[in-house]
Amino acid sequence: MLDLRGLRLEPGVVRRERVELTLDPFTLGGQRYEIVPPILPVEVELQPSTSGLYMKLSFHAAVEGPCMRCLEPARLEVDVVAREYHEHGAAVEGDDELTSEYLSTEELDIERWVRDAIALELPAQVLCDPDCAGLCPHCGERLQAGVPHDCGEPQTDSRWDALKDLL
Repeated sequence: MLDLRGLRLEPGVVRRERVELTLDPFTLGGQRYEIVPPILPVEVELQPSTSGLYMKLSFHAAVEGPCMRCLEPARLEVDVVAREYHEHGAAVEGDDELTSEYLSTEELDIERWVRDAIALELPAQVLCDPDCAGLCPHCGERLQAGVPHDCGEPQTDSRWDALKDLL
């Protein structure tokens, strides 16, 4: 948490803070993904106005864990720039569009904001390589692009035997 009361924020003045965070690992698809470096330097920019507070967050990190296709180690680099705006009094008026969920009573929850920003930057699947072929569904061996794989005759499910006569 970053306590904003001690920062002397005044309209028209931009305040930059460097914060170092240690983030817990993510769990995606039941697998554990580490944030690298373990101590993540984060730049926070705060710009108050007469009506609210503009906030900007920027950092670079990597996410390491198993590939979602072949389970080999994977690493994704993310460059994050996230922005939020919080209008004074908007929460009282019930206007959720002009409030930031990361700011409450003069404290900015940077860790939560960073975790959410990383999650938004990640692709749907964490892969070791964009061309990763995954694992063979029959033998479980790792498939490689351009490398032939033969694990025997494909086995058919006996429940489909009645349909063979229709072909």
